[in-house]
Amino acid sequence: MTEHATPRVLPLLQQRPGGLPAPKAAFLDGSRMTACGLLSDGRGRSLRDLRISVTDRCNFRCSYCMPKEIFDHTHPYLAHADLLSFEEITRIAGVFVSHGVQKIRLTGGEPLLRKDIERLIEQLSTLRTTEDRPLDLTLTTNGSLLARKARALKAAGLQRVTVSLDGLDDAVFRSMNDVNFPVRDVLGGIDAAHAAGLGPIKINMVVKRGVNDQQILPMVRRFKGSPMVLRFIEYMDVGVTNGWRMDEVVPSQQVLETIQSQFALVKLAPRTPGETAQRWGFANTQGEHDAQAGEIGLISSVTQAFCGTCNRARLSTEGRLFLCLFAEQGWDLRSLVRAGASDADLASVIGHIWSGRTDRYSELRGTTSAHGAPGVRRVEMSYIGG
Repeated sequence: MTEHATPRVLPLLQQRPGGLPAPKAAFLDGSRMTACGLLSDGRGRSLRDLRISVTDRCNFRCSYCMPKEIFDHTHPYLAHADLLSFEEITRIAGVFVSHGVQKIRLTGGEPLLRKDIERLIEQLSTLRTTEDRPLDLTLTTNGSLLARKARALKAAGLQRVTVSLDGLDDAVFRSMNDVNFPVRDVLGGIDAAHAAGLGPIKINMVVKRGVNDQQILPMVRRFKGSPMVLRFIEYMDVGVTNGWRMDEVVPSQQVLETIQSQFALVKLAPRTPGETAQRWGFANTQGEHDAQAGEIGLISSVTQAFCGTCNRARLSTEGRLFLCLFAEQGWDLRSLVRAGASDADLASVIGHIWSGRTDRYSELRGTTSAHGAPGVRRVEMSYIGG
């Protein structure tokens, strides 16, 4: 199928809003915060997950993330000097870990486009949690470069990958990535990642009505019985460049019903606190989970908000800290690092920022408070990762 033909006006806008300065209280003797691994925000949510965007570039032009109309040859990408260096990323990540972060996910853009990404992974893999355990170190990719990099990523210390795959039909997939990239090469990357031991692998499918919703069952058939976990994601209103409309969202409940029309499923308990995906396992004839058949996941950020358990912070490519995927502004940590701030200074700043966090956009979606003041633009997914 092709995209809806309804004309759209995709705004030309500043993709990278100005960074907020560090809270002044973070530097006052009586208000300084130290890292103890137990940081909580204004709603009692602990900081456990850090998403790090390592590049604002991507070689795909998926309409729901980096539409070609906006991200064309004239788009002003960040200069290399503006990017956080690997040493700066590792240092900031270490401070987050001292506050209780247990999982780091590298994102983009397409993170495998960042030159020598393996060197960053090697550095991050040396970090230890406050319980002296290795971090859960993961990476999300479109899979286009995975076949050639999988072994090196594993050798550098990466534990697992999540691959974006929006359909198995080659025509549908080429249309969605909008650069005519063949689906067979992504499938080859998934196989290479599995062979390299980067698992369990998660496969993310963004479902858009009238575009790839007919691919739901073929995707289930392909990955049922494999070590991969297939997850269906509701098309989200991140940023403004993707021309999001609610009528293009396929609710997770409808996805579930489509799958249940062909396969028996049983609901599974979350593996970890703050898990975004609702888990469903394939059932055997006794109605119990058949572990050999595997499971699927449903990520319902539009129709079933999970803000109440969100434990994720996001660090942008040039060092701005965002507390929500739907944020309007982020705090500038790069300036602090390059001005000579100590780790204790950074820990205090991050502590003040997280402890004051009250974000719950998905719970407020559709209200005036969710959209902010007139003219305010939310940050784009391509800028801070999914």
